Amino acid sequence: MTATLERDALAVQDALSQQGEQILISVARETAEKIAAWMGAEAQGQSIVTTKGLREVSPSEAASMMGISRVQLHKLLDKGIIPFRKVGSHHRIRVEAIERWLEIEDARQEKAMAELMALQNELGLTE
Repeated sequence: MTATLERDALAVQDALSQQGEQILISVARETAEKIAAWMGAEAQGQSIVTTKGLREVSPSEAASMMGISRVQLHKLLDKGIIPFRKVGSHHRIRVEAIERWLEIEDARQEKAMAELMALQNELGLTE
C-alpha cells in the first residue's frame, strides 16, 4: 500500500469513528479513483473481492473474478495453466496469477478476433 493510501485509510477510519450518518473527508485523487471504481462495480452488480496478506482467493472467488465456472477453473488448475497452492485440502490462487491469465486471455481473444475479421474480409463477407 502506498503512503498516500495508508494516510487516506487512517483518515477514513478516524472519520468513521465519529458520530453521525454522514462523514466529510479529504482524500488524494488516487484514493478517490479506487473508491469510484469500487462503487461503480458494486452499482453494476459486480462482485468485489478484497484480500489481505498474500492476496490469495478461493476457487469460487477466482472463478468469479475470471468470469468462468468453477469447473472451468479446476480444469485450468489441473492443466497447470493457473498456479495454485493447497492449504490442507483447499486450493488458494494468487490474485496476480488471475490478473496475468486475464491479460493473456484478452490478448488471445483480440488476436482471434483480428484473424476472424481478416478471414471475413478475404471471403468478401463484409457489409
